[in-house]
Amino acid sequence: MGSRDRAGAGLQHVRWIGGGSGAGKSTVARQLSEDHGLRLYQTEPFSQYAGRADPGATPLLREFMAMDMDERWVNRSPEVMLETFHGFQGEGFDLVLDDLLALPPDPPVLAEGFSLLPRLVAPLLCRPRQAVWLLPTPEFRRAAFESRGSTWTIPNKTSDPQRALDNLLARDQLFTEQLRAQARAFRLQTVEVDGSLDLGESVARVGEALGL
Repeated sequence: MGSRDRAGAGLQHVRWIGGGSGAGKSTVARQLSEDHGLRLYQTEPFSQYAGRADPGATPLLREFMAMDMDERWVNRSPEVMLETFHGFQGEGFDLVLDDLLALPPDPPVLAEGFSLLPRLVAPLLCRPRQAVWLLPTPEFRRAAFESRGSTWTIPNKTSDPQRALDNLLARDQLFTEQLRAQARAFRLQTVEVDGSLDLGESVARVGEALGL
């Protein structure tokens, strides 16, 4: 029986935080896990699954790993980048489920990461307040990257940093819109992240959405 079938009865002890890149998922999840005694499970970096993944089941990952930095970030459109990025298309989710199913139910688990797509998580939920997705505005995402000092980390490894940055930001915005559409289709909770809330308020908002 596969991971999805085994999980179909429900991972009642797991709560889920997904969302777009730069939305503050990791920071909020760490604080909630500390405040409520939850076991934190983070799905990034994706490299933690690379050695366990069946090559035949992860063609997008293999293609991405074989590209140079210009091929990844300069020479393709944001639309193609979105459609071919493994983490945005569900590759490796079965490995996430394997890990979660292997964890004991106590303490409860808080799973966090952009690869937790609404369409994949929805069939596993026992109740609506078990999951939430954080959706950052483009302005907040750019400000978040700048505050971390990571805005140019990837672009500066290419031959055209400005184009790479523009492509990366556009791809991430497309992904956020995709998450919004999926969440709406499955009637799942979302939180708009625009910088109007401080960290404490964001933690409280997400905690309330998760019934904590």
